Amino acid sequence: MTATHRIAASSVIAAVCAASLAGCATGTPRQEAPDPQKPTPAQAPKSAVRLIGDGSTAYTGAQPHLPRPERLRPGQKPPQFVVFSWDGAGEDSQKLFSHFRKVAKDNNATMTYFLSGVYMLPDDKRDRYRPPQHSPGRSDIGFNDRRGIAATAKQLRLAWLEGNEIGTHFNGHFCGSGGGVGEWSVEDWKDEISQAKQFVKTWKTNTGLRDASPLPFDYDKELIGARTPCLEGQRNFMKAARDLGFRYDTSGVNDQVWPKKKQGLWDVSMQLVPFPGHSFEQLTMDYNFMVNQSGTKTQGNPAMHDFWGDQMRDGLLKGFSRAYHGNRAPLIIGNHFESWNGGTYMRAVEEVIETVCTKEEVRCVSFRQLVDWLDAQDPKTLEKLRTLQVGQAPKEGWASFLSGRPAPAPKGVPGPPAARG
Repeated sequence: MTATHRIAASSVIAAVCAASLAGCATGTPRQEAPDPQKPTPAQAPKSAVRLIGDGSTAYTGAQPHLPRPERLRPGQKPPQFVVFSWDGAGEDSQKLFSHFRKVAKDNNATMTYFLSGVYMLPDDKRDRYRPPQHSPGRSDIGFNDRRGIAATAKQLRLAWLEGNEIGTHFNGHFCGSGGGVGEWSVEDWKDEISQAKQFVKTWKTNTGLRDASPLPFDYDKELIGARTPCLEGQRNFMKAARDLGFRYDTSGVNDQVWPKKKQGLWDVSMQLVPFPGHSFEQLTMDYNFMVNQSGTKTQGNPAMHDFWGDQMRDGLLKGFSRAYHGNRAPLIIGNHFESWNGGTYMRAVEEVIETVCTKEEVRCVSFRQLVDWLDAQDPKTLEKLRTLQVGQAPKEGWASFLSGRPAPAPKGVPGPPAARG
């Protein structure tokens, strides 16, 4: 299977995803990826490059464009964080990866790209993937071809250099019964994560593209979080992730409240926001809007495409406004690089980015940047923030609500300025 079919259409998976509020890649066939331009020296950091392994990845120093997290001052209103993230990120002829990189740059945003490891493995080497509870070479989202891998590697390289995060969406995207990730053990998850890392760390060997530029990061250190396929298997995944040094998980469903840690990881799951025209709320993911509009058909009634996209856009904006003018809880949004229902969800997401990311006191960030900020805060401050319900602003105002004396900041984190006599 080539890049044309990197995300497999499966009615079985789609039905499971719809029933479980899951976010799944079950898209339509794709055209072959474009031939990427030859990388230039300007794409690499100025610091010395230390190749890792076969040169698929490299240590190039600290990641550029990462803001230094600062602790809130007493009485300071929290910024409004918004995280845009992408499951199974890859570049093909739609060029959605490169497009949204530009959208992010134009709107002062960074994002998280959850890479599927099999998107870095060519189809003729598929037997190198040995999925838990499945036969070798099996994948419900297919594999890639060399042109698609080269194009994806280029976008990953540039995205990281621009301050974006590269996470993982694992490999074969198995959902439901009969070996789906919800049935995996802790050891199964550790094996899957190890293979996902390995395909990223050996893409040059597996493709023969030895003259290509490396990915400019050590993936063992870069990888600190993930979203599970179909939002299944979270419990055992989190146990494995904690043992492997991950810092966050975004595989569940939350209300719009401030995050807390779960099994030692920050739980920054997607959230429920208003669904215009309905009495129930909707998960902040393009796939879930789609299944509640056109069912399992990825290309429903064309006459409804604009309306459906507007519905998603307006729902996300209502969720944003509820937090921005309320408890300031981070807004977590998940997407896929897909043209479902004529690409209307991609248009909706872009309009949300353009609307919110340039507002005062708003920070559109990656999950890495969000958890860095959370780790820098006084635990008592976060505990107080978590007392605010969905959309609830402090009655006494932010200055009074967060005016208590903070605990000392962690080593290396800037604290509030000392009081003057």
